[in-house]
Order: sequence, then structure tokens, then C-alpha cells
Amino acid sequence: MVNETSSRLVEDAGLSLTGDLVRLIRAKPVTEHDLVTAAHFALDTMASIVAGTNSVAGRKLLAFAREIAPAGDLTALDPGRQALLLGSLCHILEVDDLHRASVVHPGCVVVPAMLALGREAGGRFCLTAMLHGYEAACRVGMAVGPEHYRVWHNTATCGPFGSAMAASHLLGLDDALTVHALGNAGSQSAGLWEFIETGAETKHLHAGRAAEAGVVAAGLARLGFTGAPRILEGTRGFFRAACPDAAPERLLAEEDPLWQVHATSIKPWPSCRHTHPAIACGLDIHEQLRRAGISPEAVSRVRVTAYPAALDVCDRPAPDSTYGAKFSLQHCVAAALTDGTIDFASFESVARDRLGEPRSRVTLAAGEPFQSAYPTAWGSRIEATMSDGRVLAAEVRHAKGDPEAALTPAELISKAEGLLEHGGLKDPRPLVAAVLAMSEDGMAPNLLADIAAARRP
Repeated sequence: MVNETSSRLVEDAGLSLTGDLVRLIRAKPVTEHDLVTAAHFALDTMASIVAGTNSVAGRKLLAFAREIAPAGDLTALDPGRQALLLGSLCHILEVDDLHRASVVHPGCVVVPAMLALGREAGGRFCLTAMLHGYEAACRVGMAVGPEHYRVWHNTATCGPFGSAMAASHLLGLDDALTVHALGNAGSQSAGLWEFIETGAETKHLHAGRAAEAGVVAAGLARLGFTGAPRILEGTRGFFRAACPDAAPERLLAEEDPLWQVHATSIKPWPSCRHTHPAIACGLDIHEQLRRAGISPEAVSRVRVTAYPAALDVCDRPAPDSTYGAKFSLQHCVAAALTDGTIDFASFESVARDRLGEPRSRVTLAAGEPFQSAYPTAWGSRIEATMSDGRVLAAEVRHAKGDPEAALTPAELISKAEGLLEHGGLKDPRPLVAAVLAMSEDGMAPNLLADIAAARRP
């Protein structure tokens, strides 16, 4: 009866973009290569979650979760609150994945949904849910248009669609019920960039709430709780309300038959992804200086050319917090060029104080070819002028970690092991092996149990 009623309500509302999206995603074939890739992204995301527990914001989130969990047991949280906690933890250290064309971090909203609902399912079934979730979040993100990103955080607004799509697969919802899940998840789309003005911790909550929204919406849809089928294109829908230059045609475009996970980037450095092309250039110039026997102190000025969105989010000449430094092109370039390495310590107070003078030499500008190539490609160019007038330059069209310059499996595992150790796991190898075995139908790990063991209050 629930399915019949749900189907009739969708039919009565007419055809919708949400329904078309659901059918498109479920018609895509899944190959072994897709499942192995999904397992790699699951590992990267889970490692980011565990690492996030070892942070000021992470400890606050864990304290809150223990307050609301039955008997303080994190593993006893309901699925929605599990997704809220895991998604929020994932987005703290700025090491989670990013899909360029949509400017969405899909892992931090989709993988928490999979972990919250997939404990009793086989690994391949869970990874397929991941593929579905990445596809939905990224396709909606590609359709919102660039103006949306000036005010709205795409991970927060487009993420609920991805979480709901993954959760709907895990709960076995038919197409009609899934449309309801996405309709209710999309109605919860929210998340403003205002947090960046003070470095507030709100951004982490964006990911957590997006993950939670999809899990709750799918759970309700399973009981016949209806949602707006035209949540995207309706006269009072998402595109009309928050996307002044929406491109709805991009939602269903099939320019590339591959799953969107294959177009997603994995971060090698713990900062905003918009800083990574410039970091790559800074590291290149540091190496040029080293080979020439020139001290970085000989650099008198540095000019960074990027694309407007990078400047909109990361033009921060004097960051006064760890998070502010992660969103500062000036700081990231100064750290890369001066130190020749970027890690967690690069953004702490000691590094911020030490790099104040090098930061002051860095100027930013938007320019070609990077402006026209964005968001399909994220690139930068740096020109470093020496005190004697010599100029060293470096340019990248794709930063390390992009599909065109992907991390090797060994590099990805090394990153994951480092993050898991940072999060308190003494031996990360069993968890790494368990996640990678999901593509061979191994069960998804009980990540909350691992977190609880590593981070006992």
C-alpha cells in the first residue's frame, strides 16, 4: 500500500528532474573498477573521519555525541546522529575529497550515510550505494551554477541529495520512494559561507547535517513520508530559491559515461582545495631554488594567478587562526615556497607567526587560462621575483590528487595510514585492509567502535 500510494503521488505531480536523476543513476552499470575506486575513496574518507577526532572541534563533537548517545555509547547512536557525527568529523581537517565541477566534497556526506546504514550489508552493496550518492550530489552540484557558490556552501546544499540517494539504495527503496527521499532531503539544503569571516566551526556542521538529512529523509520515505518531487525545478524549489544562474541541463548530461567518483580528487595537503594548485607551484619553485642554491629569503615578491573562485574564498593575507590559514592562498604559498612541505604544522600559530613576512610578499590575481578553465580544471601560476631581478615560474593546470594527476594506491594508503595514526589508531593496517576488502564483498567496518576505542573520554 505504501509503494502504491507513493507511486501515485509521484505520477500525479508529473515528471520531475528528481525522478529522471534517480532513473539515470540506477541505470548506470557498475564494474569491478568502479567498486575498487569506490573502496579507495571510502578509505580516504574514513581516515579523514578518524583524523578529525584529534582536533578541538572534533573533541567538542565527540562530547556532544556522548551526551546524546544511550549510556554514552557512540555505537548506540541512531543512524541519523551517526551520520551527523561522522560527516562533521570528516570535514574538520580539510583532507577529504572534492569534485571540481560541482565544488562538492561528496565523501563527507555520502560515506557517513553508508556507514550509518550499511553495517549489515555486503561491501559491494555498500560501495554501490556510495557510487549512487556521489553521482547525485555531484550532478546537483554541477547544475546549481557558479553564483550559488558565492553565498552557499555546495557541500551543504547539494550534499543532502547524495546522502539520500545512497541511503535509499541501502534501505532498498524503489524509484518512487527514492524521489520522496530526495525531495525531503533537498528541502533541507542549507549552509552559508558566513562562517569563514571569523573561522567559525560551522563548516564541519554543514557536512554532518547534509549527511544526516539524507539518512533521515530516506528512513521516512521508507514509511511512505512524502517529499516534493519537483524540489529542484519547482516554482518554489531549490534552483529558483538559491541558484540565480542554474544550469538544469547539466543534471542529466551524459558527456562521460563514467561514474562521478572517477572525476573526484583526493587531497594530498590539509587545506582548502582552492589553495592546492598554488601549493603545487610553490613547492615546485622551492625545489628550483634548492637546485640553484638560492635561499627562499632571496625572493622579493610572489605573484599568484588563479581563478576568481579561489580568490573569493582564499584571499586572506593575514590569517589569525589555523582554519583561516588553511583558507589563505598567501599563507599556503608562503609555506610551500619557504619550507618545501605542507602538513598540519604548516597552519599552526608558530608557522603563522614565522611566515608573516613571506606572506606579505604574495599578491593575487585572477587570470587566464585558469579563469576560463574553472570549474572543470583548477589551475594556478606563480612567478617569484628574486632581489636581483631573476624570475622563477611554475604553472599547473591540474593539482596533485586530481584524476589527471591521481595519487597512486601506495600514496593513498600512506595518506590514510598517517591520518588514522593521527586519529589515535596505533595500528591502522587492519582497518585499511578491511576497507579495501569491501570491493571483494567484505563487510563495512564499524568505524564508530574504532573511534570510541581510540578516543575514550
